[in-house]
Amino acid sequence: MKFNAPYLILIGGEKDPTYAKTGYGLVQWRRELVAGQLRFPDCELDLGVPDLSVIDAANQGVGSLVIGTATIGGIIPDDWWTVIIEAVDHGLDIINGLHTKLKDNPKINDRAKSSGSRLLDIRVPPSNIPVGSGKERSGQRLLTVATDCACGKKYTALSMNDTMGRAGINSTFRATGQTGIMISGEGIPIDAVTADFISGAAEMLTPDNEPNHWDVIEGQGSLFHPGYSGVSLGLLNGSQPDAFIVCHDATRMVISGWEHYSLPSVKECIDLHIQLGRITNPDIACVGISLNTSGLSMDERDSYLNALRKDTSLPCVDPLIDGCDDILLHMKKVFSF
Repeated sequence: MKFNAPYLILIGGEKDPTYAKTGYGLVQWRRELVAGQLRFPDCELDLGVPDLSVIDAANQGVGSLVIGTATIGGIIPDDWWTVIIEAVDHGLDIINGLHTKLKDNPKINDRAKSSGSRLLDIRVPPSNIPVGSGKERSGQRLLTVATDCACGKKYTALSMNDTMGRAGINSTFRATGQTGIMISGEGIPIDAVTADFISGAAEMLTPDNEPNHWDVIEGQGSLFHPGYSGVSLGLLNGSQPDAFIVCHDATRMVISGWEHYSLPSVKECIDLHIQLGRITNPDIACVGISLNTSGLSMDERDSYLNALRKDTSLPCVDPLIDGCDDILLHMKKVFSF
């Protein structure tokens, strides 16, 4: 997709940073394209960019209003439509990664036709997705997985792809979620694919490639999640990863939004992914642990990482602090490249 930058990111009155991951992701990975944020008076979050109104944004030449949240169920809140319509009337494109489709709203479609605004719904998969075949493909694949949602799969995949690129390794980031697609400009929104075709979509996203090429695949959901485990399993089966990295929030104790479910241990996460991953790739291997340690002090962080390294015998890093060089070094040993 071709997006019209710079962006104004709408986070409305969102209070939970977990659900503002689209906004945070764009600021982290495409800061040069972000002009500002639009927050309602009760908003407790701050993306660290200027606050702008729609009129301010239009006067500054902003090209698109981006829906910056990814809430449970993916519904556009009722009180956001006034702002969205205002942006359309000022000629801004609307980039929407939620399950609610802009194009299903007749009122906003009519306004967009008058102003020339484009309505870009990201969660629309291609129509020609096959059922997964499970057949072995050439090339190599790395998948990020996790103990829960919103704990670093996209960030880790992007960091690994950057690390591999700097090391001269032929790799491609493969986006599977709305924010990843906005960052890279391409991908398949896996959680919008009909269940029977999820593994086929993963195969389509990561086709045959050169033997030394790595697809670095953005993971979705968690095998341990009571609501989203299905998409995680389909992506695991279809990706047929040679390697995977487990992502985990060091301070999270329960499934976010499902507080009646405890998080699994990192070791449990490794074991289950190896067991299920062997369905389509018998040689699947865990190559590292990626941690969000932002909630720990420096002393707690060092102690936590050292204990986890000892427990798993794997490199354990926070990619935003440590980078992913240790994981890449371990991968080179495991896969002899």
